[in-house]
Amino acid sequence: MAGKDTSRSGGSGHGRLAMAKLGSPELLGAGGFALTSAAFEDGGDLDPCFTADEEDAVAPPLEWSAPPAGAMELALLVEDPDASGPEPACHWLVWGLAPQRGQLLEGETPPRVGKNAQANSEWLLPRLPEGERHDFVFQLFALDTPLGVAPGATRETLLAAMDGHVIAMALLTASYERQESGEEGDWGDVDIDEIDWDGN
Repeated sequence: MAGKDTSRSGGSGHGRLAMAKLGSPELLGAGGFALTSAAFEDGGDLDPCFTADEEDAVAPPLEWSAPPAGAMELALLVEDPDASGPEPACHWLVWGLAPQRGQLLEGETPPRVGKNAQANSEWLLPRLPEGERHDFVFQLFALDTPLGVAPGATRETLLAAMDGHVIAMALLTASYERQESGEEGDWGDVDIDEIDWDGN
């Protein structure tokens, strides 16, 4: 945002992400496992249509390549390591994904969803104070066992079930900063010559 300092909130940090707890560097991208989105590039900006700053916002679309041999299930966690608190804020907790090349369409409801940081089983729309830029880290895990976890589980429950079963990870990161809303009386986008000043 021009003319304004962008700051981080001093949250738990990337070292507390699920991938740091469950995986290791050699598992990242193992076997060519990759996660992408048609809505943003890795390291790019998250569009406001996926946040609380727009009405009818939904989760972004995601697509992934086939996991390595031996994968029995895929699980996805989306976390904000810049949120205040001892742990990253969980925005999406998804599992039950087939161990093959696949996708989640924009706004699609996944097979199994757990409780986000607000204890709701859905995509938690990012809602940031003005002037703060946060990372949203999409972490996809290939697991060597099916997860016997019921929908509505917490992050802690899912991480415990996944521990020791991750054979590959894929990572995708987007950043977001809330834009200032336009102020009343801003004529910047108005073509003065097109105004009918007489009301005719």
